[in-house]
Order: sequence, then structure tokens, then C-alpha cells
Amino acid sequence: MFIHVTLSLLEGMWTAIELFLLTLLFSLPLGLLVAFGSMSKWAPLRHVSRLGHLPAALRHFRPISALTELVVWIIRGTPLMLQLIIIFYGPGMWFDNNIWAFGNGRMVACVVAFVINYACYFSVIYRGGIESIPQGQKEAGQVLGMTKTQIFFKVTLLQVIKRIVPPMSNEIITLVKDTSLARTIAITELVKAGESFMKSDGITWPLFYTMVYYLLFVGLLTLLFNWLEKKLDYFK
Repeated sequence: MFIHVTLSLLEGMWTAIELFLLTLLFSLPLGLLVAFGSMSKWAPLRHVSRLGHLPAALRHFRPISALTELVVWIIRGTPLMLQLIIIFYGPGMWFDNNIWAFGNGRMVACVVAFVINYACYFSVIYRGGIESIPQGQKEAGQVLGMTKTQIFFKVTLLQVIKRIVPPMSNEIITLVKDTSLARTIAITELVKAGESFMKSDGITWPLFYTMVYYLLFVGLLTLLFNWLEKKLDYFK
């Protein structure tokens, strides 16, 4: 029985790891793009506003950053479980065509929901890290003749990585536990695999065994982030 439970949990663990890795793969770069969007200062009306013919509210209107911040506010203000249900079941009910009704469609829908959700959370962390860099350093780079791209990658980004590691590690560890929400759309991940024995065999010890898998996963990540923080100690 123990071997059977172990094999079942290992299968659920692999599903959780797959969801975890795919989410990070796409949400980390997407979060940076969202952060850039929220910090956008492009304002098509700024030149017209100098004429004084527009209301004050319109003079400071920045459509890209406003739209991005609205999306981030909606995603961060609603539960991931709700977003998962809407993304998976919504298209089939609205358009009478289930776009996820293929092969591994459930996992794809789950990854899409997780990527959108975590990209918004990561974007806030990225933005905080970027805006925490003193403006004087950027101005010094300009004095030295560096382009904005060079300043970002050679001056800003390296310091940002150091500053965002603690909050980013917290979100990534939360992601490990959030993978259990995949069971909402009938994906057999780690928790669902452990719970199945309680329903079929009336035993609860597999649930405690499931905790061991999560603790090992989180423990390894904690060691990894502690090592990374030490490697980045030269930024002081």
C-alpha cells in the first residue's frame, strides 16, 4: 500500500512541478513587460495640453500605464481559483466552443491562468525594485555617455535582482502551494492524489505524506534562494 501511495503521489508531484516550472518560465519575463507597461510615461496628449484647452485630468492621461494598472488591480484583487474557473469554463459557455477540448487542454488552461496571475504579482515586485534605484545613478550613466538600454542592463538591473530576491522568493514559494488549485478543473496534482486515498480507502495518512513532498520542495527552494542572496551580497 505504501508503495502504491508513493507512486501516486510522485505522479501528482510531477504534475505540480510541471505547472510550477511552466508558470515561472512564462510569468517572469511577462511580469517584467507588465512592469514596463505600468511605468510607461507615454502620453499622446502631453503636447496638446500645453495649449491649455484640455481639463487637468486629461493632461496627465497615460493610457498604457492606466490600462496596465487596471488589469493588475483586477488580477490581484480576485482569487486565482476564480480566474482559473473563468479561463477554463468561460470560452465554452460564451462562444459554444471549448478551446481547451484537446489533448492536454486542461493543463494548458491552468498554465495560462497561473501565468497571467503571477505575472501581475511579479510586475509589482519588478516595479518596486526598479523605482528603488536612486535617480542619481541613472544620471551618472547618462553623463558617462551610456544609452538608456545600457544603463538599465549594466546599472539598474543588477541591483534590482539583488533587491527583489526576497519578495520574489516568497511569491515563488507561494506558487508551489498554489499548484494545488489545479484540482479545481480536475487536474490530478499532489493534493488531489493524496485525497483520492481518503475517498477510496478511507485512510488519511497519505495526506500527511503529501505534506512531506511539499516541505521537501519548499525546503530545496529555500536553500536555493539563501544561496542566491549570499552570491548577491557584493551589492551593498
